[in-house]
Amino acid sequence: MNPVPFEMPADAEDGERIQDELRTRLIIPADRAGPPATVTGLDISYAVGSRHAVAAAVTIGVGDLRGREVAVAEGDISFPYVPGLLAFRELPLLLEALGRLETPPEVLVCDGYGIAHPRRFGLASHLGVLLDLPSFGVAKNDFIGTHDEPGERRGEWSALEDGGELLGRAVRTQTGVKPVFVSVGHRISLADATDLAIALSPHFRIPEPTRQADIISREILRDGRHSLD
Repeated sequence: MNPVPFEMPADAEDGERIQDELRTRLIIPADRAGPPATVTGLDISYAVGSRHAVAAAVTIGVGDLRGREVAVAEGDISFPYVPGLLAFRELPLLLEALGRLETPPEVLVCDGYGIAHPRRFGLASHLGVLLDLPSFGVAKNDFIGTHDEPGERRGEWSALEDGGELLGRAVRTQTGVKPVFVSVGHRISLADATDLAIALSPHFRIPEPTRQADIISREILRDGRHSLD
């Protein structure tokens, strides 16, 4: 592995420079690698009206969907909200939470975007490059590009494109429910990312690792406790 140190930008222009430089490190394979044993999901919850936030990293078994490990980090967010630069707000706490896992993650899934991003370098790509780990994003809403509505049945998908460039897929994880938007981050094929998004969402629209990370981070903000369902 060849991890890259995290760099906090001085301002928005500097943040775009960092994204453009790190984007040259992206590796996006075309071939399938097959499912990993586990996937680690990441999410952050913010305290209303303050800069305080909690990040959670939750490792789930792909075959049995059982929780393996949870790690959290809590602190204040220093970088302002700028569209397209969300990673700089969230990465410090996400990296801290990941660093507290006893077992290194195999694959990362983020509540956000990979290359489905104006500069083709969203949170999942940034995190994957920094840690040199396979990563992908599963977002609740589309950020960039256009797509046809996928079929109504679970597992159906349609291409997410921008000017003829394939950025990801709109994927139906539950029959008759609004699709999610899957995009590769780093070192994973779109086919594998799509398969994992579906496999990890047997009962809910959102993949179980990020769903649990969201629940746990919200629980800690509310009362300081967490559990892995």
